[in-house]
Formats: sequence, structure tokens, C-alpha cells
Amino acid sequence: MLLAALVPPLFSSAQKKDLLSLVEDTVPKKEFISNAFKSTRVIDGQSMEFLGKGVLDTRILHRFGLLNSGANNLYGLDQANMRLGFDYGFGRNLMAGVGRTNINKELDGFIKFRPLWQSTGPGSVPVSVVIVTSMTMVTGPYVDTSIKNFFTSRLAFYNAVIIGRKFNHWFSLQLTPEMVHRNIVNYAGDHNDVFALGIGARCKLSRRVAFVIDYHHIVYGLTRGTYEDPLAVGFDIETGGHVFQLHFSNSQGMNERAFLTETTDKFWKGGIRFGFNLSRVFTIHAANKHEY
Repeated sequence: MLLAALVPPLFSSAQKKDLLSLVEDTVPKKEFISNAFKSTRVIDGQSMEFLGKGVLDTRILHRFGLLNSGANNLYGLDQANMRLGFDYGFGRNLMAGVGRTNINKELDGFIKFRPLWQSTGPGSVPVSVVIVTSMTMVTGPYVDTSIKNFFTSRLAFYNAVIIGRKFNHWFSLQLTPEMVHRNIVNYAGDHNDVFALGIGARCKLSRRVAFVIDYHHIVYGLTRGTYEDPLAVGFDIETGGHVFQLHFSNSQGMNERAFLTETTDKFWKGGIRFGFNLSRVFTIHAANKHEY
């Protein structure tokens, strides 16, 4: 009799739990879209991707000389420039980084913030919006020592808004209205403020390989005929904790000020440089689900 009295309540309780779990499984949940790009940079410019909280990214950017420099220079391989950088994720929507390029012995630093993240489900957002701001400082000798030089002449500033979307598992696209302000310019016809529109695209070819394009159209601020739009095309190769980028570009510079305002080689006339970017991430602080 006691057993008969206990079984119905237990059965009823178990049945309620099963029904509740079914209801919870059918309630739509908001999910954020990730891996639009495999790296926090398309090639030269920033992408809409972020590092996870507590993740350190050590980045080595390497750019050789011009392919059309001939066999005497081993088609550019005899010449090389590099940027060493360290980026860190402070949260799922905030990261920052510093770097140093041997060209002009230039230091750079940036902050990257994501106010909108592409998502599906309740309250979904169709695109990601990312704000980037950075500063560069040339630490090499002044080019013209015959004039009075100021410390502020070494500085330049970059601001951009990235608007991007991952359309499906194999294609992502982003547009980047951007501006560089230089405290000093190279030629009288140049402007201190340079405006451009960046376009970045990624097309997945296989599980670990993707084709990427990074193009920046200079809208205003540079002398036409002297400078060219920077263009880079290449491949992302994912190998565990590494992302290896092989690319071809007409720009020598490896930060925004440099490649936006100092690209002079014509890509479609052989002014192309081979290069690679190597990214290795380390988890410094493991974030729990509440922190992330």
C-alpha cells in the first residue's frame, strides 16, 4: 500500500521535469556568430573578429621585396621587413594590441571595441559593428634635419568603423570606412587627413584553408598618380593554435598609417610583394562562462 501511494507522485514529478526540459529545448536562444574570419586581421587591416577573454596573440608580419626586382634580388626574397605585435583580449567585445615595425622604427598601438555582434534568435542583429582606434609613432631619425622638428610630427592617428556579416559557413564580407590623420605630410599636395574605404572578404575553400582579399580605396587626401590603393590577396591556413597567412600585396607598410598613406607600387603592373603573417595564441586567463 505504501509503495502504491509513493509511485504516482514520483511518476508525476518525473513527468513534469521531462515536460519542462522539452519546453526549454524548444525556446529559441540568442546565438552569436563566430569565425567570420579566422584572424583578427583580414591581411593588413583589422577584421571583425576578436580574441577571447584572457587570450594573448603573438603576431609576426613579414613582407619581402618586389617580385619584379629580378633574379639578382631573388625576386624580392633578399629584402625583408617585419612587424612584431602582441594583442590581448580583455573581454568578448574588447581587445587591444601593440606592435613595432622595422620600417621607420615605428611603434603602434590600437584599441578595438564591438558594440554590435551578429547573432540569431531573439533580439538578433544582422551585422557586426566594430570600432577601431590606433596611434603610431615614428622613432627613427627625422628625415629633414634642416628644419625645426617637433615630437608631435612623429605621430599619426587612425579611426575606423567595421561593418561586417558572415553570410554562411563559407563566405564573409566587411566594409570599413576609415581615416588616417598625420601631423606631418610628405608632399605639399597631400592632406593631413586621408579618408578610405576598406573591403575585406573571406571565402572558405576547405576545413582549414580560406581565400581572403583585403582592399582599401583611397577616397581623399593623397596625390593621385603618386600613391596607389593598397591591395592584398592570399590564403588563411589554420594549423591548430596557429593561423598562417600567405599573401601577395603592393604595400610595404604593415600598420594602417603606413599601408594607407605610403603605398606607391602598382599591383597590376607587377608591383607585388610576397609575405606571410603568423599568429600564435596563448590562453593567459581562462574565462568561465559568466565572464565570457
